[in-house]
Amino acid sequence: MLVLTGILLIALPIAFNVAFAALAARFQYPDVLRQPTADVLARFRAGGSSLVLLWWAFAMTAVLLAPTAALLSASLVGAEPALLATATVLGVLAALTQFLGLIRWPFLVPFLARADADPDATPASRAAVDIVFQSFHRYLGVAVGEHLGYLFSGAWTILSSIAIMTSGVLSGWIGLVGVAVGALLVLCSFEFVGSFEDRGWRLAGAITPFVYIAWSLWLIATGVGLLIASATSAA
Repeated sequence: MLVLTGILLIALPIAFNVAFAALAARFQYPDVLRQPTADVLARFRAGGSSLVLLWWAFAMTAVLLAPTAALLSASLVGAEPALLATATVLGVLAALTQFLGLIRWPFLVPFLARADADPDATPASRAAVDIVFQSFHRYLGVAVGEHLGYLFSGAWTILSSIAIMTSGVLSGWIGLVGVAVGALLVLCSFEFVGSFEDRGWRLAGAITPFVYIAWSLWLIATGVGLLIASATSAA
């Protein structure tokens, strides 16, 4: 179990960052979201089926967090059972909310892109497309995928890190770093508040990319630690 968990902890952040980098290169994501809806949809249409599949793959990286969280809890033998159970639930919720935030791209957005490009579309219908796109972006993308996704991911990271420190399976420093990174993820979930008006809290928005890099490195370090622990116990 330690080996499988370690592999998943390493594979998850790699898959996520590869998909994110591919979307940034091909779709100018997430900067493209600051453009008008018609421009976003035009760029999406230009990406074709391969871009749709890329978005689907990106959403699947969120799903991968659910079994990873469950296996990590099962691997931390010696930690408080209630703590591990709560961490597992939060990890699954983090996977679910991030998946719901992303899955609109391969299933809803293609329909909106086609409707917007329809030569017979009226100004009213294009305005409706704009409202639907922006509403789903703010509800599923920002509220569910980002706010709840960051919040649950941070909470899962904190509880899992506490379990790491009390289980003795991994070095305590991994748990200490995880608590700090998890707390910053929780902070990032509140980007929507503050005096920065419709663009949110400037500090949270500025640190989010760096916190996700730190979170990715923490996941990899945890995975490597489990692989070492497995090899040590087998020796």
